[in-house]
Amino acid sequence: MTETQTLPLPPALTLSPFAFAHQAILDQQHAVFGYELFDRSALAHGHTASSDAQLLFNVLSAVGGESPLGSKTIFINCTHDSLAGGHLDLVPPQRVVLEVPPLAVSDVDQITTRLPHLQDLQRQGFRLAFDYSVLTQPYAAWLALASFIKFDLSVIRPQSVGSFVKLAQAKSGARLIAEKVETPAQHTMVSDLGVGLFQGFWFAKPVLVQGQSVRPAQAVILQLINLVRKQASTAEIEEVLKRDPTLSFNLLRFINSAGFGMRSEVTSFKHAVMLLGLNRLFKWAALLLTTSQGGDLPPAVGTTAVARGRLMELLAAELLPPEECDNAFVVGVFSLLDTMLGMSMESALATVALPESVTHALLTRTGPLAPFLELTLACETGDDEAFARSATQLGLSDGQVNWAHVQSLAWAESMGV
Repeated sequence: MTETQTLPLPPALTLSPFAFAHQAILDQQHAVFGYELFDRSALAHGHTASSDAQLLFNVLSAVGGESPLGSKTIFINCTHDSLAGGHLDLVPPQRVVLEVPPLAVSDVDQITTRLPHLQDLQRQGFRLAFDYSVLTQPYAAWLALASFIKFDLSVIRPQSVGSFVKLAQAKSGARLIAEKVETPAQHTMVSDLGVGLFQGFWFAKPVLVQGQSVRPAQAVILQLINLVRKQASTAEIEEVLKRDPTLSFNLLRFINSAGFGMRSEVTSFKHAVMLLGLNRLFKWAALLLTTSQGGDLPPAVGTTAVARGRLMELLAAELLPPEECDNAFVVGVFSLLDTMLGMSMESALATVALPESVTHALLTRTGPLAPFLELTLACETGDDEAFARSATQLGLSDGQVNWAHVQSLAWAESMGV
């Protein structure tokens, strides 16, 4: 199967009226450790917490294999009703973490009642995550089951974070996750306290530096993109690649990756042009930017850019001609171009020649690719209104979006970015 083909929707997803969102969890090296998947509470569907959770389990089991995202850990946002459902038997537990919510104040007497079931889940191989309320005395029996403890920085006062973290370190061997980390200052604070996992969008926000210039490796890739866009000769483009062996190697590595699905190995740039043509090389040249970020940028930026590009491409494949699908991929990757280059989006786009549909989507959120970008970004957030608006505008079902969503995350993992 080549990367231009779309996959048929499995029956479970085709019939499902629900959709889900994801958010990356980063490790201390700022690479993606795992993803939290959570349901969308679209009131129009009238669905329950139990059916939401069941959807997520169906999404995971429908992909097949022991883990749909390779080495990545999957965190599933649960309810106590969903934890009691039989659908957990469908999910391989090895890389799955069940996020257990605290009970309502009026239901704290259920802590003891629910303990045996949580213990059974742990014996099945599931790891359990709790929020910081598990550190309080009523939840002492649950604390012993914790593999992860999460601290929501939007809820805990900054001056109290340190005491909660120290308490967790003293009372548990669980790994600590700071969530709603939205600024570099927040990340530095919790990292200095000894927190090792981070959830939030701090890593994807551009750090603008006055007078910032494009790094040499990035400049070569931008030159390559400009030559491809101008339909330059193979000899001209090959000359650029010869001056940068690393660039040539990475280009061939991507084309020969499992995600591309070539039947035979591509061994030279000329061979790549023969098989792909310059229009397709535009997409792969854009992908190269995700490998030229430098040591000061979180690796998760590249992973996120690749996943966005693939998701936009798969969604566009349902509705647009092939060339625009390639442009959709570029929009997804370049949605983080300002972060990758460390400059405003306007300045970043001024360095490269792009189709109007790409620049309009990125700069003004207009044109045929704009709703695909809005939908892709909504898949990373809880913005149900944006998700519903863009999906409706495109005429895409939740089942189609679900399938493309899971496939894009798996594809980013297979690319090894």
